[in-house]
Amino acid sequence: MIILYFPESLWTSFADGRVRLRIDNSCPQTPITVHQMFKESLEKYGSLNALASKKNGRWEKITFSEYYRLSRKAAKSFLKLGLERFHSVAILGFNSPEWFISAVGAVFAGGIVTGIYTTNSPEACHYIAHDSKTNIMVVENWKQLDKIMQIWNRLPHLKAVVLYKDSIPERHPNLYTMEEFLDLGDDISDTTLDDIINSQKPNQCCVLIYTSGTTGKPKGAMLSHDNVCTSGSSFKVQQESIVSYLPLSHIAAQIYDLWTGIKWGEQVYFAEPDALKGSLINTLKEVQPTSHMGVPRVWEKIMEKLKDASAQSGFMKKRMLSWAIFGLYNYFVLAKIRNALGFSSCQKHFSGAAPLNTETLYFFLVQQTLLILFSLSVFPIYCDFRSCGKPAPGCKVKLVDKDTEGSGEICFWGRTVFMGYLNMEDKTKEAFDEDGWLHSGDLGKLDKDGFLYVTGRIKDLIITAGGENVPPIPIEDAVKKELPIVSNAMVIGDKKKFLAMLLTLKVNHVLDPDTSDPTDILTEQARDFCQKTGSKATKVSEIVATRDQAIYQAIQEGINKVNMNATNRVHCIQKWIVLPRDFSISGGELGPTMKLKRLTVLEKYRNEVDSFYEE
Repeated sequence: MIILYFPESLWTSFADGRVRLRIDNSCPQTPITVHQMFKESLEKYGSLNALASKKNGRWEKITFSEYYRLSRKAAKSFLKLGLERFHSVAILGFNSPEWFISAVGAVFAGGIVTGIYTTNSPEACHYIAHDSKTNIMVVENWKQLDKIMQIWNRLPHLKAVVLYKDSIPERHPNLYTMEEFLDLGDDISDTTLDDIINSQKPNQCCVLIYTSGTTGKPKGAMLSHDNVCTSGSSFKVQQESIVSYLPLSHIAAQIYDLWTGIKWGEQVYFAEPDALKGSLINTLKEVQPTSHMGVPRVWEKIMEKLKDASAQSGFMKKRMLSWAIFGLYNYFVLAKIRNALGFSSCQKHFSGAAPLNTETLYFFLVQQTLLILFSLSVFPIYCDFRSCGKPAPGCKVKLVDKDTEGSGEICFWGRTVFMGYLNMEDKTKEAFDEDGWLHSGDLGKLDKDGFLYVTGRIKDLIITAGGENVPPIPIEDAVKKELPIVSNAMVIGDKKKFLAMLLTLKVNHVLDPDTSDPTDILTEQARDFCQKTGSKATKVSEIVATRDQAIYQAIQEGINKVNMNATNRVHCIQKWIVLPRDFSISGGELGPTMKLKRLTVLEKYRNEVDSFYEE
């Protein structure tokens, strides 16, 4: 067994200097750096197209050789601007070739790439930039630049800002366009850069992934060269075409789009910034990718579009689609719909970042292979079918503190496990035990064949006033499956006498890149549900204002069915309410990758929650 060590002086979160990164004989791949990985890929894929972005209605593409050349050019410019070893280049913007080139260039130059969510406030940007000792900030447009201008004087390590899409509104010292930036390092020699590249080690940090900070200060998860190179190897995909649209500040997207793209010579097409707000389907239809990654909410939206197609079709078409969902007439019906959604060439479908609900999983399983990627600040497990599969080579999984049903906390060990939290030695020690096992905070089960099933998060567990532990996700999934009009269902009842539920209904969303606000208008599928109950409602406001008897009765009947299958009475939903608006990113209820932010929802709808428990 090989244990890799990290220089003690570089990170306060490792007092003993030891990296919790271990290699055993089950993963014989030699540890390499990002540059070594890129060079190996360059020999195989140098002449192939690597990155594609749309300019003036046309796709502009660059090859892997050009990608590598521009990354070296960016590295020299970072050095010219004074990037210090193990300090950060923070990138604040939507996915683009400039994002990728800046990230790889930062690593080549001995720095650390740090992604920042475009939805972050100026103060949230300040926290990350200050914590990571950002030397250079790369921002997309004026909107993001304005955030940095507000905090620049409070960032002692910040030396320059690069704007990569818009022109500079007014000149400012140490502010550059991307074109100006790339020419800055022309007088830095190849020898100087190569010396820095050759001094890098596989066990040194090259990426920081910051947590959302919903339960405290964001934590910077440190990823080594070996972390990202090994994680990229786990996918085993070659020369795929993919669409990059999920936030690259999130680990699942960064591994899948950026590092795996280099490892396996993928052609990456960049979606428009409003991809998650409606335009993604247009890009998918045009690109027809061979592989696609989606967070659960994206797959749910695709499923809803398929079901909307059913609701809009005639009786025979609808019946045929229903049959197709169970495997019949797949070619004649679903093939056309998949083509319209951009999936006619797609052979690999991944879901990551959070558990996929049962209804969505089964819907896609009968049509095509859907792979689930369980990701946790760099610990991917690749898999197929209903489980999260088995650990990737070189990784181990075990459960601790198991209950009577065999469910326990999922723990990981191996070279894909991240290094620890930057500047947070206490949080690092909380996450890892003395033997180097990462305690994930996720609940799961292992079957007799070693397949892992994720059942929820420990922090999401509801502990009732009677001391009963209730995992909310299975109940929420069951309600959404029973009631196709429901968009979001959230169980509440922590320290309360009984469980209640907040419900939102499926609506269309405004395709405004700045808001993406949910509208009041029900989707086709939701209107179809209303018609079946005898209601003529087409808007949420109509249902909520009048407490539409037909709809409310149908919802209660659905919840009654879910309660009938509950483990015990404690798991039953006693009360519920339909909220006037669907959850959204702009509303604060969903995070950047569309995960439900439970604490935010509880605070935002405190009056509604309190009303459940009034005597």
